[in-house]
Amino acid sequence: MPTMQVFVRFNSHHSFPVDVDSSWSVLQLKEVLAARQQVPPAEIRIIFAGRELRDSFIIGECDLASHSIVHVVRGRPQLSVEAQVSSSSSQEPQSLTRVDLNPQEDGASASNTSHGAAHRHPHFFVYCKQQCKDVQPGKLRVSCATCKQGTLTLNRGPGSWDDVLLPGRIQGRCQSQGCQGTVAEFYFKCAAHPTQEEDTAAALYMIKSNTQDVPCMVCEEVSTPLILFECEDAHTSCLDCFHTYCTTRLNDRQFVQDATLGYTLPCPAECEDSLIKEVHHFRVLGDEQYERYQRFGTEECVLQMGGVLCPGRGCGAGLLPEGETRRVECVRQGAQGCGLVFCKDCLEPFHQGECRPQMEQLFGAENRIAVDPESALRSRWERESEETVRQTTKPCPNCKAPVEKNGGCMHMTCPRAQCRYEWCWLCETAWNRDCQGDHWFG
Repeated sequence: MPTMQVFVRFNSHHSFPVDVDSSWSVLQLKEVLAARQQVPPAEIRIIFAGRELRDSFIIGECDLASHSIVHVVRGRPQLSVEAQVSSSSSQEPQSLTRVDLNPQEDGASASNTSHGAAHRHPHFFVYCKQQCKDVQPGKLRVSCATCKQGTLTLNRGPGSWDDVLLPGRIQGRCQSQGCQGTVAEFYFKCAAHPTQEEDTAAALYMIKSNTQDVPCMVCEEVSTPLILFECEDAHTSCLDCFHTYCTTRLNDRQFVQDATLGYTLPCPAECEDSLIKEVHHFRVLGDEQYERYQRFGTEECVLQMGGVLCPGRGCGAGLLPEGETRRVECVRQGAQGCGLVFCKDCLEPFHQGECRPQMEQLFGAENRIAVDPESALRSRWERESEETVRQTTKPCPNCKAPVEKNGGCMHMTCPRAQCRYEWCWLCETAWNRDCQGDHWFG
């Protein structure tokens, strides 16, 4: 007979492992636990994933995977509303990991939405931060919002993502002694490996099993899972193309800084009202790129607030200067700040008078390193490179971001999504009719 190990938390104390047989009834498991804890089996109640398991249920049919955590409380049965309904019917208890939170059209269920996918089972997907560091199938669990224990029995199961992501939507009854909690608090865990009770994962509700065999909008391949954008047309993308899309936009700093949602992206088709609301989806970038994403988002937030980023080498601290002064000091505070005093307008070491052109400052004497004259004669690339930079790069007159010109007309558009300032490469002022008529092409 197949056996497995589950972890039992008795009266909210520490967990201990118990070897069980998947063919056992819940009553048999109670008898084993009663003998170990020296209490009558009739006074033991087993709670798993928001439901009290009836004595007649079979362990293997309760979605109890190996290394699952079950909560055992002592006391006479006081079933929740849903458990009472189950006890009077022949239906098996529905696990939280089998609940479909995705709304179906025309009453269709997730199991029959596609002719060739009827055997597929919908999954929750999460980003596992502890071990996998990747997108994985997830499992939904619930605890009491008051005592934080998994001893709450639900009045009803969740029927939508709002039910599990928004607090206070579903009520229940906590069965822990002395706790009067009635509010359910849902969380997700990675289903790809055994987890500790404190191990949680980020829910990625836009990632779904491709039960309808829909092709990716970019590569047109049919794959699963995929990401479903929240636009009116419900565009889809495979995870590889979504990764490429995010990386490309990140490299070009084309993310959008939304006041409510943060640093995010719209559907690749640029659909209206399609900004990604849960930024944990950008975890698919991987740890290194996600760290860049967080840093760029912070920097963009500082810039939108009228701040500046310290130009000190290896610093980049976000600063919010007060008043109209051009003098900014990156104050040292603990491990933060480098002490540099610089000009707010040109981001060079602070100076009196007008700022010099940015490229002259970049290659000014104060920024040069000591070079042997003979070495300079043998190495002319530095000068040529400097000249290339001077000719092909200028700061945006509006936000000072460097803009490269590679052929084309003199009509420039700042590449930063939050700026998009249109200006003339020659005049370095806002693009106007005079520029268009006098020197559009030089």
